[in-house]
Amino acid sequence: MRIVSLLPAATDIVAELGLAGQLVGRTHECDWPPQDVRSVPVVTGADLAQDEMSSREISDAVGGSAHSGSSLYTLDTEALAALAPDVVLTQDLCDVCAVSYERVSQAVRVMDTETRVLSLEPRTLSDVLDCLVTVGELLGVRDRAEQSQAALRRRLYEVSGVVAGRPRPRVVAVEWLDPLWPAGHWVPEQITCAGGEALLAEPGEHTEPMTWDQVRAARPDVLLVMPCGFPPERTLRERDALTSLPGWDDLPAVQAGSVWVLDGPAYFNRPGPRVVRGAEVLAHVLHGVRAGAAVTADEARPF
Repeated sequence: MRIVSLLPAATDIVAELGLAGQLVGRTHECDWPPQDVRSVPVVTGADLAQDEMSSREISDAVGGSAHSGSSLYTLDTEALAALAPDVVLTQDLCDVCAVSYERVSQAVRVMDTETRVLSLEPRTLSDVLDCLVTVGELLGVRDRAEQSQAALRRRLYEVSGVVAGRPRPRVVAVEWLDPLWPAGHWVPEQITCAGGEALLAEPGEHTEPMTWDQVRAARPDVLLVMPCGFPPERTLRERDALTSLPGWDDLPAVQAGSVWVLDGPAYFNRPGPRVVRGAEVLAHVLHGVRAGAAVTADEARPF
């Protein structure tokens, strides 16, 4: 089967199902597993030079928000057609974060082929794991997908067990720096699983911008910084966007030394199997305990 993934999380899922060898196209942001995807042709690009822009400049360029407005992605429809995929995996959850289902469907209609287009739209942790089975069934490996889903659920259960009975710190997770944006969808559940109390966002919520005054009023014990699409090094380049805010030093999380920068794209922003690793990382961040493999500085480091 010839698979094109237009969503990094979908690429993660395909790899989890052992089908990375059937990928014939991907986005420019699909980077996991590196040994499996680096040689797969790229069919998307970015209109903006994001590495050279601040969070505010990126936000303004896409319509004033990190979750709506124009997409950061362009789609090479000619390259897509030349690949003649049997299946295209895309999304319709965020108009900015990936090529939309509508744009992909239009491109496939022009191709006049039998290509199947599957849109993934998970909002909760359970939805994310269910996507494994949805994709697995389409790709003919439902049994393997169900086994993988069960293994991932066991890991989440183990995280909950490791932190059971411990005090639950109050946590604010930041998904964009300017404007400030709380991490919603599955992230509050990751925090709860890891023994924290998520503030300013509900499970499954498609969030809106928040004010700094809201963060200060929440008085979080822990502040997690996980901007969408930013690896830790990129996040730390804009450290001043937070530390220069009035009353920063008075925040309980700052006074306790409990502000962390996390690898958002790997474990929190993308609705793929690695969100389970995100919960394991948070168990270490929130409680200093180990769930799964030891947490590295590439996964979580003090802000």
